Amino acid sequence: MEDFDYANLSLPSGLTQNPTSQLDVNAADIFTQQQEFHYPDFTNLSQLEQPQSQRPQDGLPDAIAAGQVGGVGSADAIVPNGVPAAPGVPQPSEPGPQKAASGAAGGGGGGGATNGTAPAAVAEALIDEEEQEYDFNNLPEHACRYCGIHHPACVVRCNRTHKWFCNFKGTTTGSHIVHHIIRSKYKEVSLHSQSPLGETTLECYNCGCRNVCILGFIPAKTESVVVLLCREPCLSNNALKDQGGNWDTSQWQPLIEDKAFLPWLVKVPEEKETRRCRPVSAEQINRIEELWKTNPNAKLEDLDKPGVDNEPQPVSLKYKDVYEYHGTFTPLIQLEADYDRQIKESQTQTNISVRWDVALNRRRTAIFMFPKDEADVRLVVGDEIRIKYTYDGGQEWKQEGHVKTITPQEEVVLELRGAVNQSGPWERNITQHYGVEFVWKSVAFDRMKAALTRLATDETSVGGYLFHKLLGNDDIEEQTIRATLPRNFSAPGLAELNHSQIYAVRKALQSPLCLIQGPPGTGKTVTSATIVYHLCKQGQGQVLVCAPSNVAVDQLAERLHHTGLKVIRMYARSREDVQSSVEHLALHKQIRCVTEAGGGGHQKELLNLLELKDEVGELDNEDERKLKKLRGQLENELLTAADVICCTCIGAADARLSKFRFRQVLIDEATQAMETECLVPIVMGAKQVVLVGDHCQLGPVVLCKKSAKAGLSQSLFERLIYLGNRPIRLEIQYRMHPCLSEFPSQSFYDGSLQNGVTLSERIYEGLDFPWPNKEMPMFFYNSTGHEEISASGTSFLNRTEATHIEKLVTYFLKCGLKASQIGVITPYEGQRSYIAAVLQRPSSSISKELYKDIEVASVDAFQGREKDFVLLSCVRSNQNQGIGFLNDPRRLNVALTRARYGLVICGNAKVLAKETRKGQGTLWCNLLNHYKRYELVVEGPLSNLKPSSMTFPKATRTPSRYWADDRVGSLRPGEMSDYDRMRPGGPGFQPLGVPPVMPGALPQPAPAYGLPLPTMTPETYMQAPNRYFPDPMAAGRPGGRGGRQGGGTSRRAMRGMPQMPNAVGLGVGDPMAMVAGGGAMGVPPGVGVPGMGGMVGGGAAPMGMGMAMGGMGMPGPSQGMGVGVGLSGSQAPFTQNFSQQLHMGGMSQDFGQLDDALQYSQQMLQTQQFTQMSNQ
Repeated sequence: MEDFDYANLSLPSGLTQNPTSQLDVNAADIFTQQQEFHYPDFTNLSQLEQPQSQRPQDGLPDAIAAGQVGGVGSADAIVPNGVPAAPGVPQPSEPGPQKAASGAAGGGGGGGATNGTAPAAVAEALIDEEEQEYDFNNLPEHACRYCGIHHPACVVRCNRTHKWFCNFKGTTTGSHIVHHIIRSKYKEVSLHSQSPLGETTLECYNCGCRNVCILGFIPAKTESVVVLLCREPCLSNNALKDQGGNWDTSQWQPLIEDKAFLPWLVKVPEEKETRRCRPVSAEQINRIEELWKTNPNAKLEDLDKPGVDNEPQPVSLKYKDVYEYHGTFTPLIQLEADYDRQIKESQTQTNISVRWDVALNRRRTAIFMFPKDEADVRLVVGDEIRIKYTYDGGQEWKQEGHVKTITPQEEVVLELRGAVNQSGPWERNITQHYGVEFVWKSVAFDRMKAALTRLATDETSVGGYLFHKLLGNDDIEEQTIRATLPRNFSAPGLAELNHSQIYAVRKALQSPLCLIQGPPGTGKTVTSATIVYHLCKQGQGQVLVCAPSNVAVDQLAERLHHTGLKVIRMYARSREDVQSSVEHLALHKQIRCVTEAGGGGHQKELLNLLELKDEVGELDNEDERKLKKLRGQLENELLTAADVICCTCIGAADARLSKFRFRQVLIDEATQAMETECLVPIVMGAKQVVLVGDHCQLGPVVLCKKSAKAGLSQSLFERLIYLGNRPIRLEIQYRMHPCLSEFPSQSFYDGSLQNGVTLSERIYEGLDFPWPNKEMPMFFYNSTGHEEISASGTSFLNRTEATHIEKLVTYFLKCGLKASQIGVITPYEGQRSYIAAVLQRPSSSISKELYKDIEVASVDAFQGREKDFVLLSCVRSNQNQGIGFLNDPRRLNVALTRARYGLVICGNAKVLAKETRKGQGTLWCNLLNHYKRYELVVEGPLSNLKPSSMTFPKATRTPSRYWADDRVGSLRPGEMSDYDRMRPGGPGFQPLGVPPVMPGALPQPAPAYGLPLPTMTPETYMQAPNRYFPDPMAAGRPGGRGGRQGGGTSRRAMRGMPQMPNAVGLGVGDPMAMVAGGGAMGVPPGVGVPGMGGMVGGGAAPMGMGMAMGGMGMPGPSQGMGVGVGLSGSQAPFTQNFSQQLHMGGMSQDFGQLDDALQYSQQMLQTQQFTQMSNQ
């Protein structure tokens, strides 16, 4: 911003008709809607007292009162370099006491003393006043409701609640007024009448918008005046372009910066005032704001009263009985229900314009725009909405309906209930002044509470083993189901399974409770469908398949349909009209198909009733009862005949399934469901449960912070891991370019993720994009623009990053990519909304239509999705506020794993790198170091990207959130820590530097040796299930199992299986591999088992043994020759004790016995090609 002559303020031409001499106000000019404000020359507050005629008045100037002037500002609050400063606070070069400054800033309170001095009596009184604390029982009305500060220049009034708050931060990260704006969601404020700027409501000069979260100011180019303008739509539309060339919109700055009002607008309290105020914490602020929602007159002291704002009982890992379990979760569900109802009912909208239409089914539809903030609950198809209108005579019309669709322009299409020929405002062609509100339904919460009650009262609701597992009992004996294992684990119509998927299917069939972790792109949907297919073939009855979202259920139902199973997709009644990819599997569609195909008398009668209802809209009571009965009978027949029933977790409690019992239940995306949500399908008689998910990605969405803090946001999948139930991890990812999967694999999955796609398969041919490294299609684009608070007050946006994203999108489109191949994601809803608006603005370089199909979504909403190319906007860029929930490792994991071919991250590298967590560098620091290592942190224009010279703190080993969790226990007395065990001299130490077993073998993740590890017991290691479980007889480094991982090689970049932790190293190559990697390093002996196309089998040091199935054995790296014999003919000493585990590329698997491991290896080798090679 250029420098201004603040001592000689004048008005820009064309904005006022009043001469400057008519106003006597000591402040800068800020223009608001329909008002013009200007000030004459003024002297600094530290100079001689102004004459009475030039002092600020007690109220608004006459010009403002007359409607001619309407703005606020403070010229003395802006220093010459254009940086806002606190009003009334002298600069170091300005002599004069603070008293005189404060007096002048008070605006009508009897100014400062002449010549900068005060009479002794006045000074003594002021000093005595400073030493006294506020009398909190006798504060003025305009005192801050948090801390009590009441200087008129420091406080702001909330126009909705009529409470006053100050611009002091105290011990919190934001000022008190901003805290109130965010928590209450009321964004209109006014200044005090005795403030330097008078009693003025802050509003946009052009449109009158009073949302202070989007208000900012623009200084004039040639004159010392400023104007208030909203960010959207006035700034983006350049609303001042008709006011001459005196306004540079690029100089726009928000009024709220660093979570506080600019100090020239609302003064920051001085130290003498902050010493007298009441200290208040962020927790107290949150609690009193919640209390004000039910008791607006409550005081801060009321928080200490018994029974006020009590915290609910938190969830536990274990429960002594089912009644404690029921008593813990039921209040949390009720809290979430109450909060959900409060949020939805608060979103009532008025003055809505409606366009009326008639749907194909002859039902009346209302089409309208539903305004919303970013923090509001977004409308989705199927939501219940009530629309109403009040006629001139006071008569109210209202009708309910459900959201049938939402257009790309975000128009809501509401289909009304009731008769087809019902009357309404459309008959009078009324389209304006409608009211729209949510119809809150408690169905989901009631079903979760009913599931808790059923678990507590019905002994047959769940099997005994699962019952004890849910309560967290340790003394229960592990059980195995005697299932008939298929010879070929792959299911018809689905892709062939890899080794980790085969093992997951095998364990799921044999276990009453199985957890399967599916990292991004590892094919967990295919694995889940295969499990369900084989469960159906076990002859134990129907299988219930659930997921928390309809999208996840649809995807799984589609895969199951391809296997040839009889699949029924059951939707809620309100979603039966929603289009989906598996509409042909929907129960209501199959009802229609069966009736239209003809059949018995009942089907014909049902068809007649359905057609009659479509024609007239509603049936009489008798016909409605008959329709319900006939349809219920046919629904029951179809559900009974199905092999698999697919529905959401909440939908499993539908009345249509009330008489069904399901022994086998699979829940997909289980980590995104609340525990009580998963309980709904489980209590329908389950004796075998499979939970599929990924606890390293985002978890359940819980709106009520009190419930989330108490543990409702923890999924059942996660709690079971805490209790020591180790999940089976799928290891091979088929989505990302190998360079994109490297960091997520090392940071979130202990290096166990292997690539099922090669470099050549993920190079996008013909794309002329300026990647810094053509072989690594990714980079971090450094952006230094500042963040801003969003319109909702609860989110953030970054206009500079949004501009960069728009340029990147344009570049991709010009390179020939389709819009559907590009995805833009950001953690913040405010940024998502802003980027979407930026992409819809006219562009001179490319057609606006090309941007139409580009998907802009939040990171949370994009979980489970993928795009060819992904642009990530990080948003956060500040000095003191940190990066918020951007620091969540799970959110970062999701963001980094959405792209298939290329990824561009746009953010402020300096801000992200300096963020720490418990005194250690975060994953962001590690990520930036990873990109910096390959010179992929760049800056400059896209046509000339240059590596950044910025340096970052040294990368650190950042444990997963499960390691760092407070619930992780400490070592038992006398037990050795993992770090002590593996340091030099420890019993688990193994020397490094042993060469790879096989020439050309794929590099395995190096053990993280030499870095401190968390102090844990073997039991708590189960919370990070993919690390080494210490064993007294066979200790080794994590990921090493007594040495480095043994590797397998293959032409498809598949992986081998590392060695056992003791006695023998076992390396197993992929069945399709041309060569197989070998066994252990550092423990005798090693055994290498090739794949079915195996050429060589590598041995291990110091006693190498090569084994080749149908091929020639090769010597190990140390000694010993390969032997061309079968596995059973090897002479490895299998007599020592094993720790009953086999490490598969970083994933711990419990095989129980060595024979079990060898049997598994033989199963992988017994294929048709291997048989042919053996015969030869």
